[in-house]
Amino acid sequence: MGQNLNLPTSGTQCIGAYLAKPGGASRGGIVVIQEIFGVNEHIRSVADRLAAAGYTAIAPHFFDYLETGVEMGYSPETAARGKALVNELGMERAVEAVASAAEAIASAGRIGTVGFCWGGTVALLAATRLGFPSVSYYGARNLPYLDEQPKAPVMFHFGELDKSIPPEMVATHREKLPQMEIYTYPADHAFNRDVGPQYHEPSAVLAWDRTMGFFARELAAA
Repeated sequence: MGQNLNLPTSGTQCIGAYLAKPGGASRGGIVVIQEIFGVNEHIRSVADRLAAAGYTAIAPHFFDYLETGVEMGYSPETAARGKALVNELGMERAVEAVASAAEAIASAGRIGTVGFCWGGTVALLAATRLGFPSVSYYGARNLPYLDEQPKAPVMFHFGELDKSIPPEMVATHREKLPQMEIYTYPADHAFNRDVGPQYHEPSAVLAWDRTMGFFARELAAA
């Protein structure tokens, strides 16, 4: 369903992206922000699913700033490599990549973002720094940025069994951002990832329904 393209960033560097378009008129554009494992089959499937729902979806290859073609599975070794890559990348370049991806699909209509794990924190920054309505799935790195007031609505999804995001962290989200929608589910980290043991279908389905409602509301034509 999708295609690959290049996105210009600052200077002369380009990064890749996976683009999935709807069959008919676009309901808006959504930047899909990867986990620490690159734009792999699962992330592409998220973009394809959004396109099937009528949105133009684009998943930028954030790691192309550092190394071309990083696409990993799920193991302790790849998790360690992914963490090292996102730490080297930094949040400033991540936000820049979101902005470039959003510009590439500007003709689709209003733009939002959805991010997972590390990408969940980048999605939060897309709301605070770029003003895009955003959905953040289990962003374990959110805490340092909760004092940045969002310029657009944010919806948060957390797993109640997620050891990387204990209840007190979720409570801090509610304290700092009481105006935002914050949901918890009887699930672990990465409960939306349907290719691994942490997938929890009831939670994933409910969170996705809420996400689709969020985008239907926030990206509707003014």
